Amino acid sequence: MKKLPKGISNYEELIQDGYYYVDKTKYIEKLENLDDKRIMFLRPRKFGKTLFTSVLENYYDKLKDDKFEKLFSETYIGKNPTSEKNSYCILKFNFSGIDTSTEESTINGFKREVSTSIDFFAKKYNLDFYTNRQQQAEDILDDLMKAFGYQRKKDKIYVIIDEYDHFANELLGFNTEKFRQLFSRNGKIRKWYEILKKATETVVYRIFITGVAPITLDSLTSGFNIAKDITTDEDFNEMVGFSQEELIDLMNKQEISKESQKNILPIMKEYYDGYRFAMYGENYLYNSNMCLNFLSDYIRLGKMPKQLVDVNIASDYSKLGKMLDLCEGEEKKKIIEDTVSGRPIVSTLTEKFNPATQFTEKDLISMLYYLGYLTITGEFLGKPELKIPNLIMKELYTDYFLNILKNDTNVKLEESGLNTILEEIAIKGEINNLVYIVEKYLKNLSNRDFVRFDEKYVKIIFYSILMSLNFFRVKSEMEVNRRYPDILLIPKEEQDKYFGVIIEFKYLKKDEENNLKEKQEEAKSQIKEYAEFEEIKMLPKLRKYTVFAVVDKIYVEEI
Repeated sequence: MKKLPKGISNYEELIQDGYYYVDKTKYIEKLENLDDKRIMFLRPRKFGKTLFTSVLENYYDKLKDDKFEKLFSETYIGKNPTSEKNSYCILKFNFSGIDTSTEESTINGFKREVSTSIDFFAKKYNLDFYTNRQQQAEDILDDLMKAFGYQRKKDKIYVIIDEYDHFANELLGFNTEKFRQLFSRNGKIRKWYEILKKATETVVYRIFITGVAPITLDSLTSGFNIAKDITTDEDFNEMVGFSQEELIDLMNKQEISKESQKNILPIMKEYYDGYRFAMYGENYLYNSNMCLNFLSDYIRLGKMPKQLVDVNIASDYSKLGKMLDLCEGEEKKKIIEDTVSGRPIVSTLTEKFNPATQFTEKDLISMLYYLGYLTITGEFLGKPELKIPNLIMKELYTDYFLNILKNDTNVKLEESGLNTILEEIAIKGEINNLVYIVEKYLKNLSNRDFVRFDEKYVKIIFYSILMSLNFFRVKSEMEVNRRYPDILLIPKEEQDKYFGVIIEFKYLKKDEENNLKEKQEEAKSQIKEYAEFEEIKMLPKLRKYTVFAVVDKIYVEEI
């Protein structure tokens, strides 16, 4: 049995040390068949991009011709090699991890990565070249290209740039002015890309660039406008990440029984699946790194791990708030409310961001798509329809929504308050403290906010608090297309010990308060109907409530 490739991003190491590889090599052939030789490919972090760049590096490196059989014999490309295999000198850069705390540290970090990579390249391919670290990064690159062209007239370079935008995203979230300076017409980073573009006329034949978002493309346009962006191309929708078929094959190779797969696959699907990057992409995708972390823990423990998200992976998604803060005003709030409530967002995608201007609503939606916080679920009138892909992302949104609510109301919900709510619901099946907190939020919201109040808005507040408890499976009619209770709380484990809860919501305007009793009776009938659903009938401990909000007052009745 081959080992699970958790945390392995070096393809040669992966194969030599006997790790299982989910074969993506057919995309090498697809890339070669494109008319374009300079490619931009964007995906969220922790999706397997670095491993794919390592596959390209090992396939095309002219010095690894003698290792081709060993490295690729069991893959698609090993059985169907292209004419360009092992025919390039590989110049690879990885711009992750650059210190962006100051402008100087950013420039020095960029130059250090350029210098180190060029040093390695020169030694590897036996070039007579000295890296002068007193020079600027663009001058070092220019000198290398001239030296290579003079000394290796018959060879061509394949440039691979991984995480091209990592430090740029950091700067955009924390210091937009510094970002603009570095990528302006006279910026150091832009000049470096101008040299790379110039080299495509002489020694650079192919370029493959990965990153998360096209955050720098607009600033680089006149400096580097030659890359074909295949991010939303349906032919490359599955180039990284796992399809369900690939995930099941991986579990079979790990000798996880069919019975075990039946138990864990729905959990993995709920938490890690749901990504589609092309409007007409054939399959939805699982986040590969999250799946590997889960399976590694599952195999080691012999049972479902309690921690469903690796801490290191979760921290990579912690910048949601910084990106959302780039867009100000009611547009941001509406986007958050729509996404948390499950409403689809219809928008074209921004292909090039311009940091010199204020982020628009369209820009924000697009950024959420590129970062993996939204995904394409369909189309409407030729435009992408976007939703939150899975439960992991929804938890991040609900946390952010609660932060917005806290800022709007000055009501803090501390850990002790959450623990009180959790204990009351799980042990007693009661929602008094939950209702008390929601009422405090409603009473402290401004009169202006009540203009947009409706049932869904109040429900989002309840939903976000319950999601933050991280104890229940919080299901809602927002997530399904059939009739379903507004919120259903199912304990994640020991359902015979802890209470489950059904809540049916209604919102009435002040002038509708006289209809409260009539509306409550309607809600009771709905609850009784829902209680007959098989998934609900099987819960051994269940309490049922109707919740009516009349402006800032909440009426609760247990059924």
